[in-house]
Amino acid sequence: MNLLRVFGLLVMFLGGAFGGRADEAVLREIVGKFAVSKNFQSTEAIVGELAGTGDPAVQRPLAALADGNLYFRKSDNAVFIGKEAGQQVALTDPLTGEAAGEAAKSEVAKIKVNNGLRRAIRDALGTLTLGSDDPAVRSAAADTMLRTPDPAAIEVLDAAIAKETVTSVKLKLEQARAAAVLASDMSEADKLAAISLIAKRGGRDALSLLTGFAANAPEGAPRDAATAEIGHINSSLALWSAAQNIWYGISLGSVLLLAAIGLAITFGVMGVINMAHGEMVMLGAYTTFVVQEVIRTSAPGLFDWSLAIALPLAFLVAGGVGLVIERGVIRFLYGRPLETLLATWGVSLILQQTVRTIFGPTNREVGNPSWMSGGFEIGQLAFTWNRLWIVVFSLAVFFALLYVMKRTSWGLQMRAVTANRRMAASMGIRTPWVDALTFALGSGIAGIAGVALSQIDNVSPNLGQSYIIDSFMVVVFGGVGNLWGTLVGAFSLGIVNKFLEPYAGAVLGKILVLVLIILFIQKRPRGLFALKGRAIEA
Repeated sequence: MNLLRVFGLLVMFLGGAFGGRADEAVLREIVGKFAVSKNFQSTEAIVGELAGTGDPAVQRPLAALADGNLYFRKSDNAVFIGKEAGQQVALTDPLTGEAAGEAAKSEVAKIKVNNGLRRAIRDALGTLTLGSDDPAVRSAAADTMLRTPDPAAIEVLDAAIAKETVTSVKLKLEQARAAAVLASDMSEADKLAAISLIAKRGGRDALSLLTGFAANAPEGAPRDAATAEIGHINSSLALWSAAQNIWYGISLGSVLLLAAIGLAITFGVMGVINMAHGEMVMLGAYTTFVVQEVIRTSAPGLFDWSLAIALPLAFLVAGGVGLVIERGVIRFLYGRPLETLLATWGVSLILQQTVRTIFGPTNREVGNPSWMSGGFEIGQLAFTWNRLWIVVFSLAVFFALLYVMKRTSWGLQMRAVTANRRMAASMGIRTPWVDALTFALGSGIAGIAGVALSQIDNVSPNLGQSYIIDSFMVVVFGGVGNLWGTLVGAFSLGIVNKFLEPYAGAVLGKILVLVLIILFIQKRPRGLFALKGRAIEA
């Protein structure tokens, strides 16, 4: 950043309001100087002159110059933004962005740029946005200047700080100035104050700045202070990292809970090893895809409601398929768990191939509604809305199912059949229909799990296979048929997985979790929360 550019930016801050606009004729005159620039130094001076106008319109030609897309026409030295297409160059007005026709490559010349000039342009664009009317833009500019400190920007930042009225933005500007001070030859006292201010910011940006300063600074109080603050920041980041892993584990656990909760019912009540459970999840995800496709073509305004529409449909589709499977296959195999495993595995292959035939083998796009897009941060913790809503949704499904099991007559019948099937039948409970409706319920819940998983995973015929083994691990670890065990098991395994992954990797981490579960089952064969009942304990 040269002195001419610094002077221009100071004029912008001290002479007028943020976001002021220069006369278009003046801007065109300055932009036209690029055509007659003799060297990179004179081009950089023109960049500083443009930035000094404080007009947002100059961002377009500066960005084009940085990308190597700024041209001038040889016949009249008019400057344009160009895009090459074969032997022609499509021309665009550098200030308005309007199309300005085409020219042959031989009729125009590209304005040359090197790495040093690109850095000057980048800094100019960063400082230029300090004059925006929008506090968010000024905040982003301060963040950019913090990450790329430049001692020559200190005067510009001082001017911006003096005019800033938003407290949070002013703090970021002061932190950016502190970063520039560390890169300068200012006094030790100034650098000690800058180190203290950057350390209060915390985070990886502050760590990077202080680490770079400590590595290059001579021995003395500033380097010692930076080294001490680096230790404090590392300790703080370790705590934030642990908290982030816990959140990631809860997020993974909510996914496992959704995938396993239906299996906990069917496996616990019926003793059926349902290898087609993952395909029920897959059917729910494809139901979401179909609903969104219909909405996109017929009623785009309803897209934000697509998941609400897909939830009951996915429950009915997966539940209906589950009912057909139970009535057509499973009911002939009760009491023979290994045969139910083989039969449902065959059903899973049939369902996968059916979906491949209808929808194709490739991944299908399922969009996020606006209320599930984006994210936010709390301190050093990063949250995404889709994951947060899935955690809330999984808990809502869990408590709704718990209510059905504990507070309805049908739930009472299901628990009676689980505890003692023969006694339940002798009391008049139609155990075959309890089995059928239980299997349909478990499949339906897997279907609505597929709606949620479509927001964070690829929708493909193999979607369910990614979760079936993990679902069985959750059910066995938590206690077969126990919903609270499934909840605790899902979140426990999710958190343990996320703490193991950084050290062992994703694959080895899952293997270690499986080994730990096997060792745990040796001590507690019925899992964390074993069901009680004479038939179960026999």
